[in-house]
Amino acid sequence: MTDQENNIPRINVTSETGRLNAVLLHKPGREIELMTPQNAAHALYSDILNKPIVDREYANFCGVFERFTKVYYVKDLLQCLLNDNAIREFLVCESCKIDGCESLVPDLLQHSSERLASELIEGVEIDGWKGDSESDRYSLKPLYNLFFTRDASSSVYGRVLLNSMSFAVRKRETLIYKTIFERYFNCQTLNAMAWSPDARTEGGDVHIAGNDLLCIGEGIRTNAKGIEYLASTFAKEREKFNIIVQELPFEPDSFIHLDMVFTFLGRNQCMAYEPMLKKSGSFAGKTTTLISIEGGKTSYTTYDNILQALHAVGRDMEPVVCGGSDPWVQQREQWHSGANFFALDDNKIIGYRRNNHTIEALDKAGFSVVEAEDVCSGRVDIDSYKKCVVTFAGSELPRGGGGARCMTMPINRTEIN
Repeated sequence: MTDQENNIPRINVTSETGRLNAVLLHKPGREIELMTPQNAAHALYSDILNKPIVDREYANFCGVFERFTKVYYVKDLLQCLLNDNAIREFLVCESCKIDGCESLVPDLLQHSSERLASELIEGVEIDGWKGDSESDRYSLKPLYNLFFTRDASSSVYGRVLLNSMSFAVRKRETLIYKTIFERYFNCQTLNAMAWSPDARTEGGDVHIAGNDLLCIGEGIRTNAKGIEYLASTFAKEREKFNIIVQELPFEPDSFIHLDMVFTFLGRNQCMAYEPMLKKSGSFAGKTTTLISIEGGKTSYTTYDNILQALHAVGRDMEPVVCGGSDPWVQQREQWHSGANFFALDDNKIIGYRRNNHTIEALDKAGFSVVEAEDVCSGRVDIDSYKKCVVTFAGSELPRGGGGARCMTMPINRTEIN
């Protein structure tokens, strides 16, 4: 029986804004309660989160997707795959090898698929841990960042890019996604690190701007070697291909990915952080480069900003400015993922309600403002709007360091003609 007969969608994402047909999410679980002020920085958080509030916020977020499209959840797929003994042994052995706790393997292999799925995500406590706040509590480490499903894997046309995470605390995420996409979705994968151990890519930096165009951020998470891997891959496969590379500041933490300062809203509109466009402040001196691949030859051209580079390849984009017109407000709202929107369909997007000035700017740009609660309850149908922004409450979720695009891994989108 084929995947289609089983209603398992094939991986196919050729744009950022084609209608979403299937998505992979992960509901934040007990793992986010295992952070302390002592280990938060190691977990790549600037603060610890209040889980009951996270649960309420995320319920409205994922509820919108459940009303709109087919939703897959990481833990459910993982539990299903663990019923296969070969997959179970592979995941347990490799996970314990990464975290240096191979002695756990025999016991873990005896656990039920449900329990084991939880342990692979939430971690395994050290046997005999005495409650000492100064010592490490977990031998198999919790995956604190797993709900940012975009980072460790990203759909690139008909394949999934298994991202080579820059920090050790996130390396096991890629292992889980590799198993899910290769064994559940029967999908081919790309892996920059298999090409070079120095190559780094992360999904927040990889934007599918069109059939022959990627926009990629180069910064603390995705490096030049990772971009070189993607360029060389498509140079071998395509007669013509373009990559726009936007250099990002290494600090502060709010600039970790391109989607923290730039996201596509529709075919001809985008959300942008103004200092990135003006090359001011932290973006002073940061380059925008178009890599053009044609007939096996590669050329490089620099542009004043990403909008000019997009224009050069035939993509004229009208920007909506994150935070509106006030530079101080722009900084505040960018910090809490004010530029990080996810497109459910062309000009139908979702993002944090807390970024008031950004939402006002979208309203002025013709986007009807819809509350997630009304979508979840069925009082509002997204398809009844030509352009809309679905807003959901976010006081705790943004403190994790990401927004709507960070928390979504699109599996299949309708192709835009």
